[in-house]
Amino acid sequence: MTTELLSLFPLNTVLFPGGPLPLRIFESRYLDMVSRCMKEERSFGVVLMQSGSETGDAKTVAVGTQARITDWYQGSDGILGITALGKERFHLSSCTRQDDGLYVGSVSALEPERHQTIPDEYRPMGNLLEVIINDLGKLYENIETRYDDATWVGYRFAEILPISLEQKQHCLEIDDAIGRLEFLRPLLRSIRQEIPQ
Repeated sequence: MTTELLSLFPLNTVLFPGGPLPLRIFESRYLDMVSRCMKEERSFGVVLMQSGSETGDAKTVAVGTQARITDWYQGSDGILGITALGKERFHLSSCTRQDDGLYVGSVSALEPERHQTIPDEYRPMGNLLEVIINDLGKLYENIETRYDDATWVGYRFAEILPISLEQKQHCLEIDDAIGRLEFLRPLLRSIRQEIPQ
């Protein structure tokens, strides 16, 4: 398994392959990272923080997702806004903090899940997701949709459902698309029961 060095962005969020990530960038270490990534057409790594802060020292989980910048804008407040798209998952084997505060990790790509047609028993989840994403509007308007793909449907529910970060991270680390849907379905049911009709 080949390893590569990847700039890391520890966040209080979990990024999934194929999912959008809007960010506002104001720290110089991340402005430099974004500039390099755009010039060299490189990805950066998003990893969930276990402890610490987004602006200081951070301890992270070992499985994250590569992010590729797809759009950027300068806000009226002068802060840089970017949208990134989740690419493949990776395993972080070691991490160092540079003098400028940027984390760089030694990562190896994890095998992408193969396309798997969503089984009939989970098809209602795909149908519901289509309604939800149509309602979400702008953030998902440029995202390629695959409502018949068990992996894609599972990742999208994991990122949009109001579940804990630990549950989201668990979904990222599951290597089985059907197992992920099985994990999410009862959570989805309980959330829908809580919403007044």
